[in-house]
This record gives sequence, structure tokens and C-alpha cells, in this order.
Amino acid sequence: MRVKALGMISGGLDSTLATKILVDMGIEVEGINFSTGFCVTEHSRNFKDEKKPLRPNEALRLANELRFKLHLIDVSKDYLPVVITPKYGYGANLNPCVDCRIFMFKRMRKLMDEFGAQFMFTGEVLGQRPMSQHRQALKTIERDSGLEGLVLRPLSAALLDPTVPEVKGWVDRSRLLALAGRSRKPQMALAKETGLEDYPQPAGGCCYLTDPQYTARLQDFFDHNGKANLTNEDVILLKVGRHFRFSENIKVIVGRNERENNFLKVYENGRHVFRVPEWPSAHMLAEVKGALSPDEVRRLASIAARYSDAEDKGRVAVEHLNGESAEILEVSSIEEAALEAWRI
Repeated sequence: MRVKALGMISGGLDSTLATKILVDMGIEVEGINFSTGFCVTEHSRNFKDEKKPLRPNEALRLANELRFKLHLIDVSKDYLPVVITPKYGYGANLNPCVDCRIFMFKRMRKLMDEFGAQFMFTGEVLGQRPMSQHRQALKTIERDSGLEGLVLRPLSAALLDPTVPEVKGWVDRSRLLALAGRSRKPQMALAKETGLEDYPQPAGGCCYLTDPQYTARLQDFFDHNGKANLTNEDVILLKVGRHFRFSENIKVIVGRNERENNFLKVYENGRHVFRVPEWPSAHMLAEVKGALSPDEVRRLASIAARYSDAEDKGRVAVEHLNGESAEILEVSSIEEAALEAWRI
């Protein structure tokens, strides 16, 4: 029987090294790449600078390089409850790292049976992530996901208790590593030794839920709309543009470039739209509970004027669209100081 291992593959340096270790042992590898909707890298790919070459999906790149089958699985809809009500709480921001791993590992347990894998592996390094990669967290995650003894972490396995694949001799424990801590220098040195040159820079921050600006926006949503009302559309829009909390019932999103402006146009339905038709300008959406007063409409129009090429031209014609209704207002652009007070 040829042993098969199912791996959680991001395509980053750690999962690349972990996969190569097992492939070099002759173990059949099949990979899973989960999409939660909170991946910084994937969003950046969608909004890349046209002048720069498109970076491939790193998990697909790795699968192609090492010749194994990779499954891309979108779990974004099912993942929202993990963000909203994490059993083990949040990290420094709104990152539910322990609950996130349990969620993914439970999926992996089912997929192991589906694909006929004897165990799973990850690129985790003991002590690299403060919330989810210390010893107790690793044990908790395995226990709660029903995978005790079946999770191999090739980069740190020599520092951990032997797993089922090691005990049964499917994996040569002597060829597994003893990496620990937050430094990536050992991994980079190992990559150089093994001839791995084309890999993403090993920097942290691949999840929006660890990003202070994004989580400030998400917390603002929770505070004003309630956690239970979070949707995948909200998750997407929180990544895009400049965000301003105008009042308890009004939140504003302003595009920062042409790509974001075009993107925001897709989400006009159910939102107020402000734009400056006679000048190049940012696309602006206002999420509103209830009706806008005439004064609120004018104040919002002044924000649209501020983010146009007519910001210093005195009074500017701003178009306000709400469903099928439309109006033109003559306003001056808002002062920067007032705007900063609302910025999220």
C-alpha cells in the first residue's frame, strides 16, 4: 500500500518545505487550499498593478512544481460563524486562530476519508504563531477536530510527540525537522539548500483578520450592525477603498483608484451613490439605515467633491443616485480635518 498524505497547502515557504519533505520520502501527496474570504494575497491578486507581472496562485504553483493534485475549496460562507462567535476567542485583533484551525481540520478529516489519505500534514512551526501554534493549542485543535495523532507537522515533528504515521513507519521520523519560533531564517536557509528559489517572501500578515485597519472596519460593522448580520458581501467591501463612519446610521466607502471605483460600481444596489460627473472623481457609496436628511445629503456630496479633481474649484456639481431617483447638488468640498474625524 502506498501511503497518501493530505496537506493543507497555502503555497507559502513553510507549506512548500513540508510538502517537499514528504514528496522526497516517496509519499503520495494530495493538497487542499481553503479560501475563507479573508486572504490578503488573493485579494491583492485581484487588484494588482497592471504594470507588474501577475503572481500565480502560490498553492497551484507548488502543486505544478512538485506534481501533485491540488483541490481549491471555497469555504467562505461556512466560515463566517467562526469569525462571529469563536469558542476560543480572538487574538490581538479579530483573528480567531484556534477556531479557524479547528474549522479547517474538521474539513480535512472528512476529506481524508473522501480521498483515501491515511494522515494529514501542515507547514506549521511550533511557536511561530502565538495563539494557535504553541503546544497546548496544537493539542486542543487536534482533539476538537477528531484528528489526534493524525496531524504531521514535518518542520517541527522532532520536537513533538510521534504521530501515527511516524509510529507505523509510514514516515521516517529521522528525516523530520526540529524548527521552532518566529524566525524564518532556518526555512530560508533550507530552501536555498534544497534548490527552492521561487517562493513568496516569508512575511506574516496573510490574513485580513490580523490586520489592524481591516479589523477596525470589521469591529465598526459589528458595533453598528451586529455580528449576526455580517455577510460575505460585507467581508469583501471592508477590504476596498477608504471608509468613513459619518454617523450611527451612515457609513461611506470611497474608491482609491480606477480598479476600486469600477469594483464599487458592482455594489451600488441598495446603497446611495455619489459622483462628480463633470470631473474625474472617486466612486462613492453610502450605506444608510433609514432616510437621509437634506443636510446629510449635502454633507455626503461634499465628501464626493473632496475626492475629485474639482476639490479646489469652489462649488462643484455632485450627482446623488438612490435607486431610480437622481439629483444634482452644488457643494463645496469638505475640509480634510472634518473628514479625518470620521475615518475608520
